[in-house]
Amino acid sequence: MLVEANEAYLHMTGYTQEDVRSRTLTRVKITPPEQAPLFERALQEVAARGQHTPLETEVVCKDGSRLPVLAGGVLLQEHPRQVIGFVLDNSARKELEQRKDDFISMASHELRNPLAAVKMQAQLVQKRLERQSHHEAATALSRVEGPVKQRERLVAELLDVSKIQAGRLEYLQEPVDLDALLREITDTMQHLNSSHTLVVHGAAQTNLIGDRDRLGQVFTNLLSNAIKYSPDAKTVEVDLSTSPETVKIRVHDHGLGIPREQRDKIFDWFYRVTDPKQRAIPGLGMGLYIVAEIVKRHGGTITVDSAVGKGSTFPVTLPRTHNV
Repeated sequence: MLVEANEAYLHMTGYTQEDVRSRTLTRVKITPPEQAPLFERALQEVAARGQHTPLETEVVCKDGSRLPVLAGGVLLQEHPRQVIGFVLDNSARKELEQRKDDFISMASHELRNPLAAVKMQAQLVQKRLERQSHHEAATALSRVEGPVKQRERLVAELLDVSKIQAGRLEYLQEPVDLDALLREITDTMQHLNSSHTLVVHGAAQTNLIGDRDRLGQVFTNLLSNAIKYSPDAKTVEVDLSTSPETVKIRVHDHGLGIPREQRDKIFDWFYRVTDPKQRAIPGLGMGLYIVAEIVKRHGGTITVDSAVGKGSTFPVTLPRTHNV
């Protein structure tokens, strides 16, 4: 139970010193039911380490409303156990995050609709020109499709980042034939990128449990990056190997490479390598962040091994069975 509280806490939550003195403010009363396991883990951490890592959670106010807070605790004495804690009002930050997410969602929607319209109209005009034997004009118009697809992908990534930040990125649970998925992706990428030869070594020969489209997003992004960041190379390689528990997929290019001091940051959102050659390549630095989140949700890991001027390898390890 709460045995002492300062005025700042009482002002935030609407409780009074009388509520404290009456010993009615128990952990159960001020904790939302679904947050109880989080608080229980925090108390276990306090018992083990003498303190717990600050956590973002909510407390139930006197009027029944919920206040977003950042909370932390330190063990004051063991017998009887007393913990002194801090509670910071986190509502302004949460409101700002919600406004950001709402803006990104709205902006993505507003950008996606006109892009779809441009794409559809360009395809219609292209077909009409081809029927009228204006092949040169039709070929010129077809070049619109590439930039439109690129913008569509950026908008989709922006929306995915927003969903990840809000914990709303959805995943299906379905059997995924990894070999068929990679074959489909490499065939499509090969058709779209004649500048590089995509070579697949090995086979998984197993099904995974996960979201086929999201896993496809992972390998499409890695292959796309491998092609973009190896402009002077001719091949991109995909190696598959298996163990009784896992499948490993390695995407390797012979391109620009990543400086050692920047490798740990490339999976951060909106991070881009600072090398001038790489900054000239289009992108907003969202793709690898999304890839890492999808791999993590599938119970897997992704790392990078790279050397400047010699290329990069991205190994993805996925468990054979895992509930997303």
